[in-house]
Amino acid sequence: MTKVKRVLLIRHGQTDWNIDGRWQGALPVALNAEGFAQARLLAKHLRHQPIGSIVTSDLPRALETATTIGDALGLQPRIDSRWQEFNLGIFQGHTREQMMATFPREWEAFNADYWDYCVPQGESRRNFQARLFAAWQDMIANTDVTEILAVSHGGAIKMLLLKLFPDASELNNQRIENTSITTLEREGDKWHLVDVASVLHLSLHTAADGGEVNTL
Repeated sequence: MTKVKRVLLIRHGQTDWNIDGRWQGALPVALNAEGFAQARLLAKHLRHQPIGSIVTSDLPRALETATTIGDALGLQPRIDSRWQEFNLGIFQGHTREQMMATFPREWEAFNADYWDYCVPQGESRRNFQARLFAAWQDMIANTDVTEILAVSHGGAIKMLLLKLFPDASELNNQRIENTSITTLEREGDKWHLVDVASVLHLSLHTAADGGEVNTL
């Protein structure tokens, strides 16, 4: 079986909840008009890439982004729910300020026990990272193409990168913008981080920014 040589990790396009600063988590939030425009620009940018396969989260904002890309490349995205965003349980749908006011004890515990606190009705960061890493391993193992594109979410991409590159401390402060491209390449059995969260394709966009914020 052919070994994958390059993986492109894509964050979904913009949603209204991104603008509002509401944490989306695993809720089924769709793209807004700006998000679709970003996805089309991304698809145009990628149309000559030798992408052989597309994998995507099943959440609408990711699936809509992946479908837009797939239409341009002539590929049918394969859905894998393990690429979903962090399931934030009771925090989902709220802004940071609302979470702190409504769930003060849970918010304090969430920040005090970074890896193992399980948000009520949600999951822990450790379990979140484990499911993403399992999805990653399956994606690069069960394929006969050399370049794969995976559409996921800001928190998910960052959490996976922290697993793959534990010594890259600069990733802790890295923003993963909407429709950004993070490129990984393999040399032998080792993966290298080539580019993180590039949004050069959006420089062609003349519409208003829309006030994007990097929320889950």
